Amino acid sequence: MLHIQFRKQQGDFKLDVDIHTDSTGITALLGRSGCGKSTTINLIAGLLKPDSGRLQLGDTVLFDSAAGINVPTEQRRIGYVFQEARLFPHYTVAGNLRYGLQRARTHQCVIGFDDVVALLGIEQLLARRPYQLSGGEKQRVALGRALLSQPRLLLLDEPLASLDQARRAEVLPYLERVRDELHVPMVYVSHQFEEVLQLASTVALMDNGRVVAQGDLPSISRLPELRSIVGAEAIGVVVEAQVQDIDADAGLARIAVGHGQLNVDATALRIGQRVRLQLLARDLILSLHAPQGLSVRNGLAGVITRMTPDERHATLVAVDVGGVELIARITTPAAVELNLQAGMPLWVLIKAVTLRGHVFHRQL
Repeated sequence: MLHIQFRKQQGDFKLDVDIHTDSTGITALLGRSGCGKSTTINLIAGLLKPDSGRLQLGDTVLFDSAAGINVPTEQRRIGYVFQEARLFPHYTVAGNLRYGLQRARTHQCVIGFDDVVALLGIEQLLARRPYQLSGGEKQRVALGRALLSQPRLLLLDEPLASLDQARRAEVLPYLERVRDELHVPMVYVSHQFEEVLQLASTVALMDNGRVVAQGDLPSISRLPELRSIVGAEAIGVVVEAQVQDIDADAGLARIAVGHGQLNVDATALRIGQRVRLQLLARDLILSLHAPQGLSVRNGLAGVITRMTPDERHATLVAVDVGGVELIARITTPAAVELNLQAGMPLWVLIKAVTLRGHVFHRQL
């Protein structure tokens, strides 16, 4: 359990946050630049002192202004990975990693040196100096150093922000491995929804120093508060589901969604695996009839639950496909021509399904 309750005034900026999560996975702080995400994790780390509030990690209270508790930064056992790797230039990779171990000398060593090296795939880098590493390699070493300090909580402040798209794609799978294999709770700061989509179990949306919404990712994906952060083109829903079957000849996996199934690329998937699907409103087509004679392979029968005007002469149509609500964006003239209204049965045709990696260790 992690409970973060802080108030902090910095010039004209006021932070007032209350985040409560029992997740052992990744809690993402998602918001636009300047909303208070980095300030929040600096307060968690003890790099800044709150004006008032309380911080509890598990059974341990690290800060409580009312009780006069303020555990020093070096005693909090919190690892921190910054936007820049901040490696020691005069140390080799191995030396930087061992520095993390030195910080943990008074604590039981649960995460071993060899385990971290293997987990992050940095065996071939140990003798190199930081200047000999790519941006992605530096961040993996910084992550390893933080893990070897034996943290009970890991803070990551936009660790991929300084990397190009290729390097981000290189590092993300290693963050997934840390999440799934080491089970160290993490607070992950980002303004990139793609990263949060792939990694997070819980999301806190932040705006102007406050948490405007928090919860699991499928719930957060449906909120209008998300739109101002991710933009209109990324509006849609996130669905967590399970692989029912795999057609090896066609290279497709069948995923149960509502009363129906979706076909997605089966690469690296297995039967019974939990997956996360992002279904963007722009990628959904509505039809009054079952699909016939179309190249679109994915269709789900459903019922319209509500219709909402959207910007640029468009309408957002929410459709229940069997306990799962999808959102389609269509032009307002199309909605009028089809005479769409709440309670009407129709079909949702899906042009593209964006699949994200398996989702944590929870039961469906």
